Amino acid sequence: MDTPAATDLATRIRIVLVGTQHPGNIGSAARAIKTMGLHRLVLVAPQKFPHNEADMMAAGAEDVLNAAVEVATLAEAVADCRLVLGCTARSRRVQLRELRPRDAAASAHAEASAGGEVALVFGRERTGLENEELQLCHAAVHIPANPDYSSLNLAAAVQVLSYELRLALLGEGTSAAPAAIAPVNPDAVPHAELEGFFGQLADTLEDIDFHKGRAPDSAMRKLRRLFVRTGLDQKEVRLLRGILADAQRMARLAIGRSSG
Repeated sequence: MDTPAATDLATRIRIVLVGTQHPGNIGSAARAIKTMGLHRLVLVAPQKFPHNEADMMAAGAEDVLNAAVEVATLAEAVADCRLVLGCTARSRRVQLRELRPRDAAASAHAEASAGGEVALVFGRERTGLENEELQLCHAAVHIPANPDYSSLNLAAAVQVLSYELRLALLGEGTSAAPAAIAPVNPDAVPHAELEGFFGQLADTLEDIDFHKGRAPDSAMRKLRRLFVRTGLDQKEVRLLRGILADAQRMARLAIGRSSG
């Protein structure tokens, strides 16, 4: 049976589906999370929703489906989150720490226990999450399926992660390795503030000609990983943004002197 503590922690965990193509998968995902004691479903730009096929496949989880929040972008879906885990196949271009489902659930449990909002993000049925979307995640979750037949239905993947979350919330999950991505910081900034910092950082690097004509993507991916690992709090973000603002001001002054 659910405990009050498990029920409370579940309110801080959301399942996010990005660009879902088949409405039946949305309904099946709603059913999958409800069976595991979760109820928060966020839909990012679904191709067909609302849809009667989603209603039909929900099969008793219509309350989850009706309460689903629909937004336009992943950034909007996770704006208030302190931990974002992207469920995906391995990516060579976006190097994220990779977690097994049980370790991901343990990290989600730890963050929710510290009062943080958590998102588990699932991508499109055929193509998964795009690289830009993966960059919004703190870590990747990989289900170790049969390598000879690793194609996993979206709702089935949601079910696997939801089951592991339930074990963690009930205190029954176990992990042989340390699960936390970083020490849980109850004062860590929500995702939207971190993205604001990354935007200013990217602009500052351009202003000071840091890239010297090279593509900025690689450097920004590495810098993102570096700062995500630290779990910045609001005071630290304000300090860093103040430094960036001064660097931008000095860059503008230098440009003015050279053109004068």
